[in-house]
Amino acid sequence: MSSEDAVLLNIENAIATVTLNRPDRMNALDQAMVAGMLTALDRIEADIDQIGAVIVQGSGGTFMAGGDVKFFYQMSQKPAEQARPEIEKMIGKVHHIIERLTALPRPVIARLDGAVAGFGISLMNACDLAIAAEETVFTLAYCHIGTSPDGGSTHSLVRLIGMKKAKEIAFLGDRFGADEAQDCGLINKVVPAAQLDQAISELALRLTHGPRDAIARTKALLNAAPENRLATQLASEAKAFADCAVSDDFREGVAAFVEKRRPQFRKS
Repeated sequence: MSSEDAVLLNIENAIATVTLNRPDRMNALDQAMVAGMLTALDRIEADIDQIGAVIVQGSGGTFMAGGDVKFFYQMSQKPAEQARPEIEKMIGKVHHIIERLTALPRPVIARLDGAVAGFGISLMNACDLAIAAEETVFTLAYCHIGTSPDGGSTHSLVRLIGMKKAKEIAFLGDRFGADEAQDCGLINKVVPAAQLDQAISELALRLTHGPRDAIARTKALLNAAPENRLATQLASEAKAFADCAVSDDFREGVAAFVEKRRPQFRKS
């Protein structure tokens, strides 16, 4: 399968939808999908002024079943000195996806159903918001194939759910449901499967109609907060607020508040 087929990108009504498209393999991550995701990010970044929100979803009723174990099996049959560089090269590309998605100056929504496993957890955590269908099942799973996690999950899990819970999920690799994922802070909302598309669409549209530059600055502030000292964070907040306060969106927002009407923020 080509990278163009493995990952589909649709940009419509200022919403970019990235679809992982290997349904016969439960959207398991392979080299074609890695290339396709990087290409999709290239296009999104190039058109970012015309985009208000991004959705990441899987096809065929599942989000992502992790990495394609067939690839790792093939690597395991090669001498270590030959396999290691190939594995490191692929992981480097995968990590570049996580870095770019996290830094994207637009809110990214994970639409979750079916299985969210292995790297699927990492990809979900790189998204800013996540809504899951009730039947969605989660597992980090790396321990079951004798390896440690990648994709930044050891970084994101600790920050999202705390050290003890992160170690439980990573050490044991147990499956857990959407309600538990919401309760521990991994996802934002759980809805019946029949309502998932509507919930995602409503959220994406709401974000798209918001103040895009202010949301981008807020995302950057929140992403940086765990590593920043208070003084550094306060200085960053002051600069971001001042930048926003001289913008057209701020003037519109203040005017709309005073005039008791809904603000009409810029669309680019």
